[in-house]
Amino acid sequence: MKKYDFDEIIPRKGTNCLKHDALETFFKSKDLLPLWVADMDFKTPDFIVDAIKKRAEHEIFGYTFRPDSYFNAIINWMKRRHNWAIKKEWISFSPGVVAGLTFAVETFSKPGDGVIVQPPVYFPFFDCVKGIKRKMIENPLKIVNGRYTFDLDDLKSKIDKNTKLLLLCNPQNPGGMVWTRKELVALTDICLENNIMIISDEIHSDLIFNGHKHIPLATISEEVAQNCMISMAPSKTFNVAGLTSSMVIIPNKNKLVRYERTIGVGHLGMGNIFGSIALEAAYTHGDEWLEQMLDYLWENFRVVNDFMKTKLPRVKVMPLEATYLVWMDFTDYGMKNDDLMKFLLENARVVLNDGGRFGTGGDGWLRINIGCPRSVLQEALNRLEKAFG
Repeated sequence: MKKYDFDEIIPRKGTNCLKHDALETFFKSKDLLPLWVADMDFKTPDFIVDAIKKRAEHEIFGYTFRPDSYFNAIINWMKRRHNWAIKKEWISFSPGVVAGLTFAVETFSKPGDGVIVQPPVYFPFFDCVKGIKRKMIENPLKIVNGRYTFDLDDLKSKIDKNTKLLLLCNPQNPGGMVWTRKELVALTDICLENNIMIISDEIHSDLIFNGHKHIPLATISEEVAQNCMISMAPSKTFNVAGLTSSMVIIPNKNKLVRYERTIGVGHLGMGNIFGSIALEAAYTHGDEWLEQMLDYLWENFRVVNDFMKTKLPRVKVMPLEATYLVWMDFTDYGMKNDDLMKFLLENARVVLNDGGRFGTGGDGWLRINIGCPRSVLQEALNRLEKAFG
């Protein structure tokens, strides 16, 4: 078994890297330690790089299509990793997960319709709704026993005849929850009763820890499968976000045709050669690398959790069930979000994500990306201790 080195530091400055090279644009300083943008600082796996290099040797990059091997890689990965039997005719393309969500909202609702979001949540969800003139209905999550869960009473109280869609983050970002079958059944029952379609962002579905199990929404029941769209990608799992190769899985044929009509209008369904090559290589050869990477990430989380308990006990860390994004409660410091971010940047010189951007419930929280070499993470924690301790 090949041993992968996740301690290796790969210099990313000077590569037009958003995470590292855009610091001055966003934060007016280059001298910052970036643990914000949700990509990893680990080297993209060799089997993906080799596949891209091999294709690049051909030296013609004309119009292309996705072969059966592409679809088989997705089908086999879903069966192997999630025990989900899907069919080729359910699979379609999206330039990215957020693009897929936006296309779905545009396809399955009309201006003025209500779309439910459940903050604090991945902040592009808000643009997917408001940016195309839909009415955003907030159904904030609630914390029970230290983790988020759905507030179903609040949800039921806000649904009306114009409520058409619910955007689900599964697993949850920024909280790192893996929704249980019981939670998903309760949520989907309400949506089925009210004829609300669910658009499920499952981009973090491969990044699951400690005996938790990701449940693809469409596996809840056949009725749910016919009432949902699943959006997935290898981008977070294998650090290939720049290749913009995502897919959507829609078991309902009519809904799939409608979605493809939307992306077809803009001729957005073709994708790019290297994105497809990367996806196929990732889902064909990625199991061993992923298992080692998950072990490394879990140790990184343990380092963060232990550090906060001993060095910064006023910070409460939400238990991590999935993702490489850790949600930390700084509310005990009594600072509003703008003041908290200003203090963080000026005194710790570390860039984390502002919890306020994730909507209701995010004030006073920060999100840290632990998908980096442990030495980098330790340096960030030391800076936080110096600033907040």
